[in-house]
Amino acid sequence: MSAQDCIVFVVDDDPLVRESLQDLLNSAGFTVRTFGSATEFIRSQRPDVAACLILDVELPDLSGLDLQAELVKSGIEIPIVFLTGYGDIPMSVRAMKAGAVEFLTKPFRKEPLCDAVREALARDGEDRKQRAEVLALRNRLETLTPRERQVLALVVTGLLNKQIAGELGTTDLTIKAHRGRVMRKMGAGSLADLVRMAGKLKISSDPGVRPK
Repeated sequence: MSAQDCIVFVVDDDPLVRESLQDLLNSAGFTVRTFGSATEFIRSQRPDVAACLILDVELPDLSGLDLQAELVKSGIEIPIVFLTGYGDIPMSVRAMKAGAVEFLTKPFRKEPLCDAVREALARDGEDRKQRAEVLALRNRLETLTPRERQVLALVVTGLLNKQIAGELGTTDLTIKAHRGRVMRKMGAGSLADLVRMAGKLKISSDPGVRPK
């Protein structure tokens, strides 16, 4: 993933800071979009690409920390690099606990800022990859019948076909057939693959057929 395939959003109410950040990041090869307020950023149409947000703590409408909380509440996942002119430890701790990548003070230096942006973009790229994989797995899961889902939930607990048959009141051969279809539909090459997929999908055994 190159810098050109990503975008860096900058939210700062000081036009001189916005211009300085844009020039600095452009010189490092990043695509940049700037905003003068949190509201302007929230209302904007943003492309569906790997991105990060450079966010001033003190803003005229919604503060940077409040915008961070609002994004989390809305399910908008974007790594944040905070900038502040007077940051204190409690403020930085709050930001980092809420998932911020970095908390930098003004005046900012090029290398620490660019390093933080690269880390944030790499994190977002990996997060997007993981979300795409989970979505693909959910689509495969939708192709399973209710009985196949039961078998899947029990298989990943480590039960043998005979044990699963006992749990579901059927035969070994029937479970073997269900298990084969589950493996094929989920695209699993081994039990380890299936267990990994179930973990990503947060699948556990059905409470109604939980192994003893």
